[in-house]
Amino acid sequence: MHYLLTYHYSADYLQRRGEFRNAHLAAAWAAQGRGEMVLGGTVGDPPDSATFLFDCADPGVIEAFVRADPYVQNGLVLRHTILPWNTVIGDAAKTPVRPE
Repeated sequence: MHYLLTYHYSADYLQRRGEFRNAHLAAAWAAQGRGEMVLGGTVGDPPDSATFLFDCADPGVIEAFVRADPYVQNGLVLRHTILPWNTVIGDAAKTPVRPE
């Protein structure tokens, strides 16, 4: 199943992220290496949020990622959402639907 994780950042995210960025990126790349995270990155210019695409059977994988993320632990993320994404278009869609 595909899931979208969205982070909503604090107003001082850009000023504070440097201290935690390497650990955050290491965790994200590790999740990608395990096949859990497909893509991730900030949204906006300047960024005020981030979106991550996960491919996993259980949202508990994502919840564990969030709990361990240094950005979350240190208050750079004000809130987050985890939503199932029913992908229907594209080669990687989980439930492809084509026109008749």
